[in-house]
Amino acid sequence: MGLGAWVLVAAVVAALALGAWRASTNGVFRGTHPVGRVAGDAAPVSTSSTDGVSLLAGTSYDAQRGERATLLQFSSAFCAPCRATRRTLAEVADEVPGVTHVEIDAEHHLELVRALGVLRTPTTLVLDGDGRELVRATGAPRRAQVLSALAGGL
Repeated sequence: MGLGAWVLVAAVVAALALGAWRASTNGVFRGTHPVGRVAGDAAPVSTSSTDGVSLLAGTSYDAQRGERATLLQFSSAFCAPCRATRRTLAEVADEVPGVTHVEIDAEHHLELVRALGVLRTPTTLVLDGDGRELVRATGAPRRAQVLSALAGGL
């Protein structure tokens, strides 16, 4: 086998490995991290459980937070997985008392997207009753994953 064939085989193996890794991590809720500043806020927004600052403070979405938790979804217009995520999160919010689903169009709220470190759509953040981020998932989470994230974080 020539060098070109080996390069092709290596590229195919690398692509398959990357695809398998991406499929296994898509929609999985992970721990959270400190985020940047939301436009208009004087202090950096943090996910620390002691600061009491809502990630949505100073935005029109702050009033839409749930009493127990908020499923905050960042979407875009041409994102097919975003539609599936919308249905899943809306079903869970209807089923679990005190939980609301808030969808934000990432294209129209770029400052918030940058401040919260959203890199792709759909991205789902689970916020507690005070608006602090508990966990996040990129990609389309399954219903069981959302329910598990709510149960673990609350």
